[in-house]
Amino acid sequence: MPSLNDEATWPREILDRDYNARASVPPAVFEEAIGRYRSDSEKVAGHLDFGDVVYDEESGQTLDIYGAGKTDGAQAEGLRPVFVFIHGGYWRLLSKQDSAFMAAMLDEQGIATAVVDYRLAPAVSLHEIVREVRAAIAFLWHQGRSYGLDPERIYVGGSSAGGHLAAAVVSGGWHEAFDVPSTVVKGAMPLSGLFHLGPIAHSFVQEWLSLDADAVEQLSPAELLPDAGCPLFIAYAQGEPAGFKRQSQAYARLWQEAGFPAQLVEVEGRNHFDLPLDLMDPDSELSRALIGMINR
Repeated sequence: MPSLNDEATWPREILDRDYNARASVPPAVFEEAIGRYRSDSEKVAGHLDFGDVVYDEESGQTLDIYGAGKTDGAQAEGLRPVFVFIHGGYWRLLSKQDSAFMAAMLDEQGIATAVVDYRLAPAVSLHEIVREVRAAIAFLWHQGRSYGLDPERIYVGGSSAGGHLAAAVVSGGWHEAFDVPSTVVKGAMPLSGLFHLGPIAHSFVQEWLSLDADAVEQLSPAELLPDAGCPLFIAYAQGEPAGFKRQSQAYARLWQEAGFPAQLVEVEGRNHFDLPLDLMDPDSELSRALIGMINR
């Protein structure tokens, strides 16, 4: 299998096809899934404990916390593990308002959910987006107890561009700047993720990302493996565009070759957009894997 970096030399028309998620489904299927992100997230409003919590003073960006158990954080045994979900949208669309649909399911399992907003491209660079998401993880490490969250049990996940950002927080090299341990994240579930930005920088996505060679190297999780990697559950949809499939397969292989635990799954009957909605069903393959990872 060629490396993901080699894809950067492929013809533009192939990369545009292989990384065009929207073209992989009929327009009605896309619109239904995107609409469900928001409508199903609104249905879990009763599980919201803390809204619009500023996690980064520099950018003013916020996160929402669901299912925290409304504890005062005074007793460590009362703290809940937290799943941090990072939305996709090719780094330029969507928000935390579209990203809480799994919160009710996890609350019933005794797990809190934090959904993260970050500023979008092209208004800010991908460097800044990655910094903001890492700042959110650092905030939960430093301040989580005040919200009923256990800083020793932080797990992350995200879909598509959110899968890239989830991988960015399990990558190495950033923890000292945020004064957090390199083991701050205990497990991750990137869905339909993007782990090497070489081919992305040579596709239509470059129109709003404007990546140079340094950004590709510095922001590609495949180039930034940590010294010790947490468990990963990497999943993509059966109906995924070819580029997203290659990215997940290659990243899982890199993680395993480094000696870190990683499981790779292709989810049957799903496409790029409806895959994350499986996290609402406690009996789905994704939910069982996530609950098992956290409870383990």
